[in-house]
Formats: sequence, structure tokens, C-alpha cells
Amino acid sequence: MFSAAAPAAANHSVDTLRNIGISAHIDSGKTTLTERILFYTGRIDAIHDVRGKDGVGAKMDSMELEREKGITIQSAATYCVWGDNHINIIDTPGHVDFTVEVERALRVLDGAILVLCGVAGVQSQSITVDRQMKRYKVPRMAFINKLDRQGANPDKVIKDLRTKLKLNAVAMQVQIGQEANLNGVVNIVDRQAIMFEGDNGEILKEVPIPEDLKDEVESRRTQLIEHLADIDDEIGELFLMEEEPDVDTIHAAVRRQVIARELVPVFLGSAFKNRGVQPLLDAVIKYLPNPTESKNIALDADDESKVVPLTTDDSKPLVALAFKLEESRFGQLTYFRIYQGSLKKGGTFVNVKTGQRVKVPRLVRMHASDMEDVDSIGAGEIVATFGVDCASGDTFTDGSHRVSMESMFCPEPVISYSIKPAKHGQSSNFSKALPSASSARTHAPRALDDGLGDYHVGMGGCTSTSTWSACAASTRLTWSRALAHKVNYRETVTQRSRSFNYLHKKQTGGAGQFGRVIEAHGAV
Repeated sequence: MFSAAAPAAANHSVDTLRNIGISAHIDSGKTTLTERILFYTGRIDAIHDVRGKDGVGAKMDSMELEREKGITIQSAATYCVWGDNHINIIDTPGHVDFTVEVERALRVLDGAILVLCGVAGVQSQSITVDRQMKRYKVPRMAFINKLDRQGANPDKVIKDLRTKLKLNAVAMQVQIGQEANLNGVVNIVDRQAIMFEGDNGEILKEVPIPEDLKDEVESRRTQLIEHLADIDDEIGELFLMEEEPDVDTIHAAVRRQVIARELVPVFLGSAFKNRGVQPLLDAVIKYLPNPTESKNIALDADDESKVVPLTTDDSKPLVALAFKLEESRFGQLTYFRIYQGSLKKGGTFVNVKTGQRVKVPRLVRMHASDMEDVDSIGAGEIVATFGVDCASGDTFTDGSHRVSMESMFCPEPVISYSIKPAKHGQSSNFSKALPSASSARTHAPRALDDGLGDYHVGMGGCTSTSTWSACAASTRLTWSRALAHKVNYRETVTQRSRSFNYLHKKQTGGAGQFGRVIEAHGAV
């Protein structure tokens, strides 16, 4: 299936909706891949350099610092249309210091693409991302990127997926050409060879399978069917009867097992060289679940032992989860995933935790840093709004029932710095700019900035709901970081000390001496 780009549709069936994330180890090509996806789906008119060397930079890296460093610092949301299908995409950071951004994204997604470097394979943050996907039970596909580079070896990467991540990974394609000569891929299920032509790989040409690849394609196809026979009943029965399943039966089995998280289909390409992206988009539609196929539950806020199933139905009472908060030029921007019911501009909803009813002044779809207004949004969608005072992980309803959804896991800070205003006379503004999260504890005229590493703190990241740089900008404040790790020195005993019991007796004639001292130390 080669899908032509189409303009984003305002109305669509939830069955044609996909909520996906793109995650990986740093510098594996996530943002480069997203840039190509946006180009091929018609959301952007030209492909731009991730590091901003062309003076524009990648669409999803809207922060100047992201373009300067060439890495993603905060997760960014967008949406596009592929064929008749609507795709919400969240591009997440790969650096370990910003792993909380990945947590927030994966909590609300129905599927994900795990991007891997064709040379380095499974790396440290790949393992972390895999653990996060398993925590939130997110079905995933794998995309082995950078196969144009010298030393790229997809077979080694697939082996890494199986041995290091314990995933039932199976190749869905065979590459045409090695390293710098990578020109196309063969889809093994339908035995279809595709070459990528044009200045940006936008022209897909179907060609006969090269003679030297025919045996490998048949071998890979047999391996796929054998993998499926072990986990899928329908394929297993055909396998025992020595009948070959047809193409549609294989596709349906792969979809079932991906959604059940029993199979990880692996696709090949090079995003930078514009190879393999369109077939990956087709696979997203074929194999990853729509919101109705994801099981979502809430708990009764008054009795957490009661589980409340949620259905992706606009007519049901509203249940939404705030999963990301971001400072913008218009104030705090809150991202929501609508799990049940619908939300309208000008309507109201209730924060279950605080009981506060909030009016929705504006609803927007995000396209990186751009906002596109909508009047209403339905179940299964991702949307953002302004003027909502809440914390990440809060549940919102229409007020007709009290249910609460499980929040996301947030790792503890591992490093702290003392920060202070860079200029005298800014203490007042400095205090106002401090985020309200408990991790920012004021020690006026300084404060502690907690984070997950030097990059996290140094780039303005912190454990609060916004970033220091955004807070500072909102109050025209400049600030500087003090000496590295300059924090108040605090210590306490960690365990009970060995107690002692001393008895003193002395008799020298006359009145005797007697005394007993008992002492033990422990934490208060």
C-alpha cells in the first residue's frame, strides 16, 4: 500500500486514528524520521536539517537550544494524515536526562516506534525506553535506521532485540543494497520490492525482486511464519496442516500479535537518506492499534478497589488525563489525552483531585510549536488547552462521576544545583519565576534546581512542570547557575547505632556510688 499525502481532516473515525510515539537512544534519528514523516504526509513543504544548518531546523525541534545542540529536549506533538488515516505523533527525547518526557508520552500512547541505529544496535537508552514501553504496555514496532552507514548490520540489531531486550523481534523486510548503496527494501509478506527515487525519496517504484535476494526473502518469510505459528492459533493450525497462509492472513496475524505485545515487527531504512519511511507509515496503519483496541481503565476515586472500564465513545461521560504541562507565550499549556467522552471549546470539566471546575477557553491541536484551533475533540484524541491549573497526571471528568486514572512514573532527581539571579535587584521576579513544584525549594536569594543530570539542569530542565528558562523569560529575568553542586550540606544517620548499657558501682567505705547509663542513636 503506497499512500498519497492528504490534508489533515477535521473529522475522522476513531478506527482510522493512531496515537504513536517515536522513541530511541540519543542520536538514533528519531527527529530526522519524524521530519520525513511530516514531509511525506504533506504537513511540511520541505525537509530541513535537524541541527538547523539550513537556518530553519527540524519542525519538531522548535526550541533554539534543540537546534543548536542537535538533540530533542522536550517531547513535541503533531498530527498528520496518511491515506484515510489520522496519526497523532509524539517525538520524544533520547537523552537520559530527559527520560521523564518519554514517560509522559508513553503513558497516553496506543503504540510506538522504537528507532535503533543500524551500526550501534541496542544502546543504554534503548533499554530504558523498552522498559518504559513495557511499564505502560505499549505495543511497538522497531525501525532500524542509518543502514546507509558503514558497518550497518540489521541482523546484529535484530539479534540484540532478542537477546538484550528479550523481544520476539522478526524482520519484515530485506534491504536492497548495502550501506551507501542502500536503494530500496523488499516487503517479505507480499514479496514486493520497492525502490526510492526522486530528490527526497518521494517516488516509490515497484520492481522485481533482485535475483540475489530471492532466496533470502523466502527464508525470512518462512522465519516470520514460524514465529507466528508459535504464538498465533490461526497460523499455528495452518502450519500443522502444512498449508501456507495467504498475505491477508499473515497481515492479520501480525496485527493481532503486535497488539497483544507478543511480536515486534522490524523495518529497515535510512531516514536521513530518505529510504524506508513510507513503508514504515503503511506498517503503522496495518499493525499498531487504534484507540478502541487499547484497554484503558480508571479507578473509582472514592473506592480504589473498584475498576471502571473506559470506552472510546464520544457519548460517554468525559474522562481525560493531563499528561504534559508547558510554558508558552500565552501561559501554561496543558496537554490532554481524551479517553472517553468529548470536550468542547467554552465547555467545562472538573479536576477530580481538587474538585475545581475549569472552563475551557480554547482547544488546540499541536503541530510542534504551532497551534491549530478546534471547536471540539472526541474520544481517543490528543489536544491542548490554556488556563488549567493542574499537575501532570491529574484526571478530569465532566463532573458526573469521580474516577481517577493512574498517573505516570516520575524518576527521582539525581542531581541538584544552587541557582540565583544573575543581576542584583531581581530577587522579587526570581521568586515569582520559580516553578511551584516541591522539588524547587527556595533558599532565598537562591533556589535548588533538581534534575536527572547536567544536561537536564544546564539546559533549563527541572522536575517542575515548566523549565527555568521559560519561567525566567516570562518575568524578563536572567539567572545563572552557581558553583557546581553547591547545595546545603545535610546529613543524618541511616540506621540505628549499636546501643550501650553501662553500670557503674563503687564501694570505698561509707556511701557507695551507683549509676547506669543506657544510650542508642537513630534517625528521628
